This record gives sequence, C-alpha cells and structure tokens, in this order.
Amino acid sequence: MIHDPLFILIAIACLVVVVILMVGIGGFAKGGEFNRKHANRLMRYRIAAQAVAVLLIVVFAWVRSRGGN
Repeated sequence: MIHDPLFILIAIACLVVVVILMVGIGGFAKGGEFNRKHANRLMRYRIAAQAVAVLLIVVFAWVRSRGGN
C-alpha cells in the first residue's frame, strides 16, 4: 500500500491539513495581530484541505473495493 501513488497523495493531503491546523492553533494561542489578520483565512484553508483529503480517502476506498491494486 505504501507504494500506491493515491495513498501517498492522501498522506500528503493529511499532512497539509495538520500543518494548517497547527499554524491556526499557534496563531490563536499567541493572539495578537497575526490572529486577527489570518484566523478566518486559515480556517477556510483547513476546511478546503480537509475536504480534498476526505474526497481522496473516499476515492481510494472506492477504487480498492472495486478490486483495484
């Protein structure tokens, strides 16, 4: 499974979600100007990245259920 390009893409998408989440939590914890300027934008980016990651996971499960390698 580790050599499956779709699996690698899913792993990268999940890592992108985690990075965006950590930056958002860090900005929220620190507060200040960064949080006021970028909190909503980071939330939108995270939601979009999560949607892509979930879509990729669903596609991966669908391909595997149809007998794909």
